[in-house]
Amino acid sequence: MDKGVTPDTEWVTALAIEPTTRRTVSPGTAPFTVDDLLRFPDDGNRYELFNGSLVVSPAPTPLHQRVIFRLQCILDEAAPPGLEPLSTVNVRPGEKDFYIPDLVVVPEKASESVPLMFAPSDLLLAVEVVSPGTRAFDRNTKAAAYAAAGIPVYWRVEPDEGPTLYVYELDDDSYKGPVAYEAGTTVSLSAPYPVSFDPAVLVAPRGSKP
Repeated sequence: MDKGVTPDTEWVTALAIEPTTRRTVSPGTAPFTVDDLLRFPDDGNRYELFNGSLVVSPAPTPLHQRVIFRLQCILDEAAPPGLEPLSTVNVRPGEKDFYIPDLVVVPEKASESVPLMFAPSDLLLAVEVVSPGTRAFDRNTKAAAYAAAGIPVYWRVEPDEGPTLYVYELDDDSYKGPVAYEAGTTVSLSAPYPVSFDPAVLVAPRGSKP
């Protein structure tokens, strides 16, 4: 194993729902469908479905937004013609599943033709930036869901760990790994396309060198 790269072997089965103080719709009775979700009010929360179970999370914190924006810029600069990174898009694997990854990489042709929801087959990469209340959910439930949907690469960024980037790659119908890349090391990845960066830049103030 390369220096600075460590395996992540923790497995937590508990469902995590990020606390929110914003007004939410009365959830009713599960299982929910995507059609149910589309009738929810626009109240500033993020509503997702995992096999009909509703998961609610609030608007991202400033640090969360910083990480998403920095990583999107890095991916955008490295992207080859025809591919682009987008943040907080809708992904619909089925009638009872509806995901909103923090960041994805998709073909530009798909961006131009999709009116509201991407299919999982459009995604080359899905990224989640972990918050304290979603750690177990992002590590396990989302990783399993994204693998089952056939998304070839999943990145999990943990800002509280330096930050650390965890990379999952699809092997048949499940992800192998993940492999962890810590702040202070240069990450050189080939998927979804060649890109290199130090995870430390994802949380560093503008204009500073990590």
